[in-house]
Amino acid sequence: LITKADKMPIGIYVKGNIPFTNHEIELQDGDVLYTFSDGYVDQFGGPNKRKFMSKRFREMLLEIHKKPMEEQHDILNKTLLDWHGELERVDDVVVMGYRHKINKD
Repeated sequence: LITKADKMPIGIYVKGNIPFTNHEIELQDGDVLYTFSDGYVDQFGGPNKRKFMSKRFREMLLEIHKKPMEEQHDILNKTLLDWHGELERVDDVVVMGYRHKINKD
């Protein structure tokens, strides 16, 4: 499931009366949620010095989502560093992952 973000900067909410969209998602045990900025997918690199792109990023998340979160962090970090190599980082990069666990006490 991909939930698209609203196409407006956060600061516009304070200045205008256009509300952000609220999304409610029912989670199952073991579901993994990711939220991220555009910094990872917009990073230039690779053999042709092109952007990483959303499709490649989504495919990587699908490949690693069952791994422990710490291992996912290491994979995401190494992949980004390998991707941009000697090229300068073009934007801030934020990737947050959450694995839902149902407390069975």
